[in-house]
Amino acid sequence: MDQQVKDPSIVAPEQTRRSSRIGVILTTLVVLSLLAGIVWWTRQQAAPQPAGGGRNAAPMSIVPATIGKGDIGVTLNALGTVTSLATVTIKSQISGYLQRIDFKEGDEVKKGDLIAQIDPRPYEATLAQARGQLARDEAQLKGAQVDLARYQNLAKQNAVPHQTLDTQIALVAQNQGTVEADRASVQSAEVNLAYCRIVSPINGRVGLRQVDLGNYVTAGDSTGLVVITQLEPISVLFTLPEDNLQAVAKRLREGAVLPATAYDRSGANKLAEGSLQTFDSQIDPTTGTIKLRAQFENDKRTLYPNQFVNIRLLLDTHKDVMTMPMAGVQRGVPGTFVYLVSADSTVSVRPVKLGVTDGDRVEVMSGLEVGDRVVIDGADKLREGTKVIVRSAADATTPAGAAKGAASGAAKHGDGPKQ
Repeated sequence: MDQQVKDPSIVAPEQTRRSSRIGVILTTLVVLSLLAGIVWWTRQQAAPQPAGGGRNAAPMSIVPATIGKGDIGVTLNALGTVTSLATVTIKSQISGYLQRIDFKEGDEVKKGDLIAQIDPRPYEATLAQARGQLARDEAQLKGAQVDLARYQNLAKQNAVPHQTLDTQIALVAQNQGTVEADRASVQSAEVNLAYCRIVSPINGRVGLRQVDLGNYVTAGDSTGLVVITQLEPISVLFTLPEDNLQAVAKRLREGAVLPATAYDRSGANKLAEGSLQTFDSQIDPTTGTIKLRAQFENDKRTLYPNQFVNIRLLLDTHKDVMTMPMAGVQRGVPGTFVYLVSADSTVSVRPVKLGVTDGDRVEVMSGLEVGDRVVIDGADKLREGTKVIVRSAADATTPAGAAKGAASGAAKHGDGPKQ
């Protein structure tokens, strides 16, 4: 029987094709394995970690706050500029050499205090001259009046012509006019002499001196001698949106006193307390705002002109309403909500409706009751039904205290380390 011998040229291609198929299969298996591993690892990373949802999960450490009742203010916040109620540039009303300066820079002066004095000698001489002129003309008037009385008696007897009497009457009137002009000259000289003493027209603080002693000053000097600024009381000009105007105007028409508080640039430090005085008569069309003026006693000198401050205007007060800390308010898919601490040491999501905010307190319109406890610290990983342990607010500021509270809570629930 003849043996069939395969041609090597035919056998080699079949082995090559078989090896190629095996290589493709192995490569496919490797790629699929890698894809499966990537998918598994991605799902493990994306899977949410249980946060107290399981029965054996460790409870979360939180700080609660109790819902209470109280008053909360309706406030309007604005940026303002401190403005003096009176700023006076002291200028000379006459010309002369500055003979005396009676203030120190930064002094507090009262109305009527001497500020400076100009050499009064030329004005004293002018006053003396005017008084002498007045005395001479008064003597002439008196002589003319005596002659007039004599002519009137003679005229009754037809001893003098009526023309002479009429001339004497005109002379007396002329002398009377001259005397009145002399008296006005005396008054003018007295006023100029008084202007030699420059006094403060207001109570305030003296600024930096603009003119030194010995200089010749005139009424036309533009810089003046010094600037006096009133600091007590003082005002703040600030702006509010035109939408708030009607509410503010209504409260003022009712006779309400609207308290205004001034804070520094950061808004953290209170500088002064005052009240709203009035608002402007027109709205700025470029910004849609209106100017308002608040007045402050400023007895502690915490406000200075041109200082930028934050103004908090108390528009109204809601009496005896439910309030809670702003730290307990959460926002997410349910809208505005809080984590309510239940009696079984778990939390539940409770939607709430909020009202006005005043600082770190907010008015609760609905969703909670007085006495409810809400989470204000430690709410980051909470879920519906999460077990919690309560720690004090003091522990919230120290990591060691928080860790201690968490460890004691875990031991209390039997979740501590096993021996």
